[in-house]
Amino acid sequence: MEILAALFFEGLDLQAAPGGATRIDLTGIHFSLASPSPVPTEVAPHLVVIVHCPEGASGSAALEVVFTREGEQVARNVQPVVVEPGRFGYRLVRAQVPFDDYGTIEARCRIDQGPITTVPFTLLPPATD
Repeated sequence: MEILAALFFEGLDLQAAPGGATRIDLTGIHFSLASPSPVPTEVAPHLVVIVHCPEGASGSAALEVVFTREGEQVARNVQPVVVEPGRFGYRLVRAQVPFDDYGTIEARCRIDQGPITTVPFTLLPPATD
């Protein structure tokens, strides 16, 4: 099984498509966010990980997402992934990530100890309107 994409997002909509296919519509893709409150704070960004299981491969695996700041783990999520061989699937990951200061964390995603897909997320100071 392999990761095709991993993105922070706000909305997800699944739609049936002709021929039995499924369409995934993602909205609000982002890599940063203005903090809802001054630091220290916690945010819980939504991450979607889209995977593919090649024909002939095992249809089950473990998805691990480790959230790091400057190389140090600040949160972790591990969950099973079951996808029929030859098909695609997705998993939603949400972790409470503490921020003592504004800056960037990385979501390091991998399947069964395989290659890592890294997605950055930056917390910005609150908006001043």
